[in-house]
Amino acid sequence: MLLLALFLLHASGEMELPLMDRAELIAYDYRLRATLPGGMDSRVVIVDLDERSLLAEGHWPWGRDKLARLVNTLFDRYNISVLGFDAMFAEYDDRSGLFTLDRLAKGPLANDYGFLQQLDTLRPLLDHDYRFADSLRGRLVVLGFSASEEEINIGVLPPPVLKWEGQAKEIPFVEVKGFNGNLPELQDAAVGAGFFDNKLLDVDGIFRRVPLLYRFEGGLYESLSLAVVRALYGSPSIQLLTSGGEDGRQDRPVLEEISLDGLLNVPVDNEGAALVPYRGGGHSFPYVSATDVLTGKADPKVLDGAIVLFGSSAPGIKDLRATPVDNIYPGVEVHANLVAGMLDQAGESRMLYRPGSTRVSTQGFTQGYEFSSLLLLGLLINLLLPRISSIAGVMVMVLALAAAVGSNMYFWTQEQVVLPLSSQLALVMTLFLFQNAYGYFIESRSKQRLGHLFGQYIPREIVEEMSGMEEDYGIGGESREMTVLFSDVRNFTSISEGLSPDELTHMMNAYLTRVTGIIHHQHGTIDKYIGDAVMAFWGAPLRDPEHPRNAVLAAMEMCSQMRHVRKEFREHGWPELRIGVGINTGVMNVGNMGSEFRMAYTVLGDAVNLGARLEGLTKQYGVEILVSEFTRAAVDDVAFREIGWVKVKGKDQAVAIFEPLALESQLSAEERQALDLYHSGLESFRQQQWNQAEELFLQLQKADPERLLYQLYLQQIEQHRQSPPGSDWDAVITFDTK
Repeated sequence: MLLLALFLLHASGEMELPLMDRAELIAYDYRLRATLPGGMDSRVVIVDLDERSLLAEGHWPWGRDKLARLVNTLFDRYNISVLGFDAMFAEYDDRSGLFTLDRLAKGPLANDYGFLQQLDTLRPLLDHDYRFADSLRGRLVVLGFSASEEEINIGVLPPPVLKWEGQAKEIPFVEVKGFNGNLPELQDAAVGAGFFDNKLLDVDGIFRRVPLLYRFEGGLYESLSLAVVRALYGSPSIQLLTSGGEDGRQDRPVLEEISLDGLLNVPVDNEGAALVPYRGGGHSFPYVSATDVLTGKADPKVLDGAIVLFGSSAPGIKDLRATPVDNIYPGVEVHANLVAGMLDQAGESRMLYRPGSTRVSTQGFTQGYEFSSLLLLGLLINLLLPRISSIAGVMVMVLALAAAVGSNMYFWTQEQVVLPLSSQLALVMTLFLFQNAYGYFIESRSKQRLGHLFGQYIPREIVEEMSGMEEDYGIGGESREMTVLFSDVRNFTSISEGLSPDELTHMMNAYLTRVTGIIHHQHGTIDKYIGDAVMAFWGAPLRDPEHPRNAVLAAMEMCSQMRHVRKEFREHGWPELRIGVGINTGVMNVGNMGSEFRMAYTVLGDAVNLGARLEGLTKQYGVEILVSEFTRAAVDDVAFREIGWVKVKGKDQAVAIFEPLALESQLSAEERQALDLYHSGLESFRQQQWNQAEELFLQLQKADPERLLYQLYLQQIEQHRQSPPGSDWDAVITFDTK
C-alpha cells in the first residue's frame, strides 16, 4: 500500500518522481513509433540545399541575386503557394563590388559625374540584397531567425503576433534574451518570419515538442512553422485558448490551444509548445534539389501549389536533430511535420494533446485518469496476488499490463490524447515484484547454498549459471561421463631445491594462479592441488556436453601460457617451468567424499586413474599433452598426432594415446604436411615395413631434430630389426611404472 500511495502522490502532482518522467518520455517514443502513419506527404516540399547544389552553384552562402532567382522561379515557374526559409540573412551581400564602388563614389571619384551616373544605372543590378528583397515583395515568403541566450540583437524582428500582457503574462512562454534576425529591407519585404530553433528540448535532448510562441521583451513571436501556416491562411490573428486552474491549487489560466482566428486550433502545452506529429523517418516529404529549381529541371507536378521549405542536407551545413523516430533527423523536416500537422487540424486531426506541465498529459482529464487507473490497478493487485498461485499471479500481471496499454492506446489513436502510461506499468510490475519477494528470498538462500557448496571448486560464473537453473544440485555421489585432467611440473624436486622457501611459495602461487584461471575460463572444476600438481575435471557439478573439448582447449592454453610464464620467471630470476598434462574421458563417480573430519568434492574411478597415468607418460614421449582415445573421439575440431598403443600400470586393456597440436583451422600447411608424413611412418611401422618407416621418421627428425618421439620410433625400428616381432605383434607398449 505504501508503494501505491507513492504513485498516487506522483499522479496528483504532490510529489515529483524524475525517473517516472523519463520513463514516460520513453513510453511516448514507443507509442509514437508504433502508430506512425508513414507514407509521403506531398503538401509540403523541401527545396534542398544538397551537396549536388553546392557543386553546381557554389558554396554557401549563395549570392542574394541567386536566391532572388530561386524565389522568382519557385513562384513564377512552379506556382508554389508559400515559401519558408529555414535560414536567416543577417549580413549584407557585398560580392557584387557595389560597396567598393560606393566608397569610390564618396572618395576619389566623388566629382566624376559620368561615373556617378553609370553607378546609379547599375545599382539595381549590383545591389543583390535589393534584388532579393524585390523577389520577396507581394509573395508569401517567410524568413527564419534564431534565438540567442545573450542579450545581443542582430538584424530586425517582424512585429510580434501578440503583446505580452493581460492573460498572456500568466502563461510561462519560453523567453529568449536576444535574436539573430534578418536585414531590415529583407524583413520588410517578407510576409513574416519565425524562430527556427527549439529552446524546449526534453531532458534527454530529443525533439518531441517545439514552442510555437516565444517571448521576447514585451511581445510574443511565432515559430517558423506557425508563421508559414499563418501566411498560407492570410495571416489571421492568434488567440490563446485557456482553461482555469484545473489542478485546484491556483487560479492562473492553463494554455490548451493556439487558435488561428477560429480557422484551426493547435493543441499545445502550458509553455506554448506542440508535440511534433511525425509522419515517419527522414524523407517523409518530397525533396527537390535547389539546383534543379534554378535550372528548371524540377518536376512541376511536385511543386505546383505546394508549401515549400528551404533547408539543407549538405555535409557541413545540414541541420540534424535527435528525434523519437530517428537519432539523425533533418531539422527542416521537423518544421515540415509541424506544418503538415497544423494543416490537418482543419480536417482529420493528427496532432496530439500534450500536458500543461512537463509531464505528457492534458491538464485536467489526464490527471484524473492517471490517479483513478493507478488506484484501481493497485487495489486489484494487492487484493489478488496474495491469494493466488504464482502462475495465476503472472496472468493477472499480464492482464493488468494489457488493460493499461490497451486503454492508453485507445485514447492515443482515437482521441489523439497523450495519457500517462509509464506510472501504471511501473506500479503493476513493482507490486508484482514485491508480492513475490518471499520467493525471491528463498531463491537467494538457494544461491547461497550453491555458493557454499561449490564456490571453492568452480568459477563464480558457473555458480551463478547453476543458480539460475531449476535443477537441484547436491553433493551426493553419482556416476556420469566426465573428463579429468592431471597437470604436473617436470623436475619439480630439483627446481625446489634451488630456491628459498619464500621464493618457492611466490613462484608456485604465480604458476597455480595462472593455471587455475585458464581452467576456470574453460568451465573446469578444480579438484585439488597436490604440491606442484593440479587435478581438475569437467562435467560436474554443471553438466557440460563439451567437456572433452573444453578440457583439451584448457590443456593447450596452459602449455601456450607457460611460454609467457617462463619469460616472466626469468625476469624474477626463477627457473623455467615445464609441465606435462594427461587427459581422459570416461564414466566416473563424482561427489563430496572423505571422512567425518574432512570432505572434498572429487572424482574417482578407473577413468580418473588412466588420466593420471597419461600425465606420467608425457615424460616418456617428450610431449606436453597426452589424451586418451576416448577424449580424442569426442573432439572434432582439434588436430591430433597419434602417439601409439599403450598398456599402463593397473590396466589390462591397451589404449590409444594422442597429442593435441592445435585447432584444425589454425594448423599451418607445413604442420599438416609433417603430420601426414608422421602418420604414414606410423602405419609403415605397424606393418613392419622397417625401411620405409625409418626413411619417413628420419625425414621428420631432420626437420625437427629436438623431437624425442621420432628418436623413440627410430630406436624401436632398430630393435625390431635385430629381434623381429612375430606375426601377432600388436605394436602395444606396456608401462609397469606410474
